[in-house]
Amino acid sequence: MADTSMILAATDAVSGNIATVGYGLAVLGPGIGLGILIGKTLEGIARQPEVAGQLRTTMFIGIGFVEVLGLLGLITGFLFQ
Repeated sequence: MADTSMILAATDAVSGNIATVGYGLAVLGPGIGLGILIGKTLEGIARQPEVAGQLRTTMFIGIGFVEVLGLLGLITGFLFQ
C-alpha cells in the first residue's frame, strides 16, 4: 500500500510545473491565430493589391487582439500559482 506522505510529496512536485505547461498551451492559440491572420492578409494583398492599406490596418488591429490573448495566458499563469 502506498504511503500517503509519498503521494502528497509527488502532488506538490507536480503542481509547480502545471503553470508552465498551462502557459505553453495558452501560447499555442495566439501562435496559430497569428499565423492564420498574417497568412490570410498576405493572400488578400496578393489577390487585390489596391486594398493593401486597408488590409494591413485591419491586420495590425487583429494582431493586437491576438497578442492580448497570449498576455492573458501569462497573467493567469502567475495568478493561479
